[in-house]
Amino acid sequence: MMGSSRSLPPVAVAMHPQKGRALKAGSVIGIVAPASPAHAEKSAAGSKELRRLNFVVSPPLNSESSAEGYFSASAANRAEEFLAMANSGSIDGIVALRGGYGSNYILDRLSREPLQMPKCVIGFSDLTTLQIYLWQGYRWVTIHGPMVAAGLDSGAGVAGGYDEKSFLDAVRKTDAGWQIPLQGEAITPGQAHGTLLGGCMTLVEATLGTPWELDTRGAILVLEDRAMKPYQVDRVLMHFKHVGKFDEVVGIVLGEFPECEPPVQGSPTVRDVCTRILGGLGIPIVFGAAIGHTPRPMLTLPLGVKARLTSENGGLLEILEPAVTA
Repeated sequence: MMGSSRSLPPVAVAMHPQKGRALKAGSVIGIVAPASPAHAEKSAAGSKELRRLNFVVSPPLNSESSAEGYFSASAANRAEEFLAMANSGSIDGIVALRGGYGSNYILDRLSREPLQMPKCVIGFSDLTTLQIYLWQGYRWVTIHGPMVAAGLDSGAGVAGGYDEKSFLDAVRKTDAGWQIPLQGEAITPGQAHGTLLGGCMTLVEATLGTPWELDTRGAILVLEDRAMKPYQVDRVLMHFKHVGKFDEVVGIVLGEFPECEPPVQGSPTVRDVCTRILGGLGIPIVFGAAIGHTPRPMLTLPLGVKARLTSENGGLLEILEPAVTA
């Protein structure tokens, strides 16, 4: 691909989506920390919540003492931890400890080590880098949802926590699809059918020019982030526009963008920016969905599955196929 001599894993990108096993009561969840470390009390609380959901928890291979600055461990150790969990026959699914920064450092190692079988990889924020890599290289269906120390630690149905129903639907349902009320508002009304893809906006942007650049053709594109000024959101959206990333997108789901207030009272908000840049695309767009970085209970979205977006009445995603197999 343009912009790099590195290659994706030796898997045809035209292959069908690859789905991991459903995570049922008794399934073993491996915790990985491909980015930043977390406080011990938050890690413990998130692990406790996973056990409340009747999962068996396999802790990270790297200890708290392995942390190096804002990384949970060295790049080599973080890559080895992920590969060990991903290729282990005794691990049913993978959930990230937290985001932060650093998942991009492990991709070079992953490109040299084949992944043996698809698994649920659950996370958001910095995990977007890894999830897009797994989609573009292996067509793994992954889960945009809560992490051990970022959502699960606060619990279900509370501010800063997560939505239990959408989480369990994503990791357990093996039959027909389900519905996710997005709890946002329509920028552009309408309905669209496509593949649900995306994640944290700045991490989606960071794939541009890499071998794992996200292919957005036919996508219902998910974009969310936090702590950005409206003009910074404007710049990212214009970058996407200039490189053609919106040309064949069929719908867009935007998050709430918390901590993104205008620097000057009365100046454009993030919603204003999104309306101005995206409103003319002629596709259904929802703004303010309770996804990713949200102060509300976080909704879980499967990435890589077919979905139908209806933007009116707060927005509704109908997931048209399971994200996991029996």
